[in-house]
Amino acid sequence: MSLEPIALTTPLFYVNDRPHIGSAYPTIAADAFARFYRLKGHPVMFVTGTDEHGQKIQRTAEKNNLSPQEHCDRTVAEFYVLWEKFNIRFDRFTRTTAPKHQAIVNEFFQRVYDSGDIYLNQQKGWYCVACEEFKEERELPASHHCPIHTNVVCEWRDEPNYFFRLSKYQDALDQFHEANPDFIQPESRRNEVLGFMKQGLQDFSISRVNLDWGFPIPTDPTHTIYVWFDALLGYVTALLDPEDEPTLENALKKWYPFNLHIIGKDILRFHAIYWPAMLMSAGLSLPKRVFGHGLLTKDGLKMGKTLGNTIDPYDLVDRFGADAIRYYFLKEIEFGKDGDFSEERFISIVNADLANSLGNLLNRSLGMANKYCQGTIPAHDPSDSSDVSNLIKPVIEQASNLGDRVAIDYQNLNFRSACEKILELIWNCNKLIDETTPWKQFKAGKQKEVNETLYTLLESVRIAVYLFSPITSNLSIAAYQQLGLSFDEANPPDWSHTNWGILQSGQPLATPTPIFQRIENTRF
Repeated sequence: MSLEPIALTTPLFYVNDRPHIGSAYPTIAADAFARFYRLKGHPVMFVTGTDEHGQKIQRTAEKNNLSPQEHCDRTVAEFYVLWEKFNIRFDRFTRTTAPKHQAIVNEFFQRVYDSGDIYLNQQKGWYCVACEEFKEERELPASHHCPIHTNVVCEWRDEPNYFFRLSKYQDALDQFHEANPDFIQPESRRNEVLGFMKQGLQDFSISRVNLDWGFPIPTDPTHTIYVWFDALLGYVTALLDPEDEPTLENALKKWYPFNLHIIGKDILRFHAIYWPAMLMSAGLSLPKRVFGHGLLTKDGLKMGKTLGNTIDPYDLVDRFGADAIRYYFLKEIEFGKDGDFSEERFISIVNADLANSLGNLLNRSLGMANKYCQGTIPAHDPSDSSDVSNLIKPVIEQASNLGDRVAIDYQNLNFRSACEKILELIWNCNKLIDETTPWKQFKAGKQKEVNETLYTLLESVRIAVYLFSPITSNLSIAAYQQLGLSFDEANPPDWSHTNWGILQSGQPLATPTPIFQRIENTRF
């Protein structure tokens, strides 16, 4: 029986500047989620990409004496470089300047227009160029600074715009959210959206005048389609196969509707209210889940160029490697809540968990197997637990059901809990070494007990690194190789590798070498 296809997206990142750590964070999470489902055997479509139209892009390009397209191309190249450094295995990279995208936007626009949900009116209000959004008066302080981009003063606009009848979908959206309580996650984000909706939904502008960088409205070329009405369709364009004609029918034939949109909480409203209403108007199915992650701080302070406390993701990954960064952000920060990056804490966490706990466990276990079992997997029948010692039984039981328990966490984007469960097995294995003292068993001639202990340790650490692989794939590949197994990232071992007893007696082992180099506190 074929498994359900899984389609997921990151936000489509705005290209006014090179990617930052806030761009990398949700992409790392999406990549881990996609890798987990690939292990489970699901067909996966992982979409990321860039949002490249709008006034902010046009102004940034002009400031740098570039055409908007040149600016976009240069910035997109930076995303490709960074995603490779972070070992991001996306399936499609969608760009809103791609030739096929305009055809999708135009067809979608026409559907919504034919539904009677687009009309011309006068737009008066405070506009944040950084957000590409009109702000309601109730959201702004007296100074009219943007509540998100706090150094940006919103601009007063009074111009003709086309509007989308969002207010028409108030009841339909209320009913949808009531019937689908898990659509918005985590619950704190859902509560924010429902609170906003209770104030009453207002129609929103979907066009701009005096703006060249974007697609013209099909029915009125004097207007340019507003960046959000264009950008959200980038998710759909990504689903076209390379040989497909750019039609909605072709885009929606296999992967739609999306199982998951991972987005920052600052753009939650667009994905949890505007996007569903637009899809309703066009007669299309709604996505199954929208997950709003939190924002990042550094050393307890909001990051910003004025404070000089930004995190350069290129520098970070070059100094410490992808696995360490991916592990810290997904294990140490509860996904869905705001989180902090402290370099000192980062070094402490990854050294303790990956170098000391996991790395040392593998090295010690391999070292003893090389010394006491001729460099092979010990002679032991993993299916026979009749006379296993009472010290070993709890570890085998924990390792045997770990895959099922961790799978629930990955499905729920609870990466922290997944890591903690895996670490608990690793800690118990290190404790088992101290309790069983295989070197003493060997000296006493108890080879059966030595084999039993070492097989349990090696098989447990194998399961642990397999379950870590969505987050720390390089580390997991290296560990599998030392255990005499292969782990092809493009075609990884299937979920049966969470079962107990994959290692075969007599299988040659590699010489133990560190799978994770301890990070020294050279910067303090």
